[in-house]
Amino acid sequence: FLTTRRARVSPADAGLPPQGTRRRVKGLRREEVALLAGVSPEYYVRLERGQATGPSAGVVDAVADVLRLDGDERAHLNRLLDALAPEARKRRRVAAKDPVTPGIRVLLDALDHLPAVVFNGRLDILAVNGLGRALYAPAYDLPGRPNSARFLFLDEPRARDLFPEWDRIAGDTVAMLRIEAGRHPDDPELMELIGQLSTRSAGFRTRWAANDVRAHRGGTKVFRHPLIGEVTLPFENLHVDAAAGQVLTVFTPQPAGPEADAIRLLASWTADDNRRGTGPCL
Repeated sequence: FLTTRRARVSPADAGLPPQGTRRRVKGLRREEVALLAGVSPEYYVRLERGQATGPSAGVVDAVADVLRLDGDERAHLNRLLDALAPEARKRRRVAAKDPVTPGIRVLLDALDHLPAVVFNGRLDILAVNGLGRALYAPAYDLPGRPNSARFLFLDEPRARDLFPEWDRIAGDTVAMLRIEAGRHPDDPELMELIGQLSTRSAGFRTRWAANDVRAHRGGTKVFRHPLIGEVTLPFENLHVDAAAGQVLTVFTPQPAGPEADAIRLLASWTADDNRRGTGPCL
C-alpha cells in the first residue's frame, strides 16, 4: 500500500530540489520519504515491508502527510498497522455472517416506493425490497449469492449495459473491497472472492494492484435499465448497527422529479409481473 502511495508523489510535489532525470523509481524514493517524515531510512523500509510494529502516532501522521494520504487512506493505513500487532490475530474475527435482522426486513418492506438493498462488506446482496430486486435483477443471474463485484467483473458486458459509468463504479467497488480486506484479512469468503475475480478478470487485477481505497458513501449512480431507460439515482448508505459491516443502500430520487417518475414506472412493471407470477421481466 505504501509503495503505491509513494509512487504517486513526485519530488517536486514534496518540495525536494531537482535531482536530474535518471530516476529508477516512479515518485519518491524510500529514503526521501524517510527524510521528509523524520525517520531513518532503515526504519521506513521496515515500515513499508510490514516489519515495523507499533509505530508512534506521530510517525504514522508524518508518513501520511508526506504521502498525501486522504482520510480513507489514513484509516486504511492504521488498520494495516494494527493488524501487525502480535495480539491482533488473537482478537481478529472474520466478517459477520449474521443474517439481516427482522427489523431491517420490516424496514425494507416498508420502503415500497424506494429501491433498497442490503450489502455486506464483500458486496454480497443480502436482502432487497421489490424495487431493489427489480433494479439489480441482472446481478441475480450468476450462480450463488448475488454479489455486486462478481456481477461487475464476471458478467462485464451486461454490467456495462446496466451501468453506463462502469469504469467509475468498478474502481469504487475494488477500492471498497480493499478496505474490507484491511478490516478482515482472514475472511475466507473474501479471499475466495478476490481470488476468483483476480483469476478471471484483467480489469479487476489492474484495479486491485493499484491499492486504492475509498469508503462506502452516498452519491449518485447511473442505471441504463431495460424497463425505464437511463436514469441517475441519488442514494444514501446507512450502516446497520445490529450487524457489523452491513450497509443499507436506499435510492432517494426527489419526489417531484423525473427520476421518481421512473421509479414509479418500475414499481408498476414489478407489480404487474408479480401479479402474473413472472418476476421482473429482464
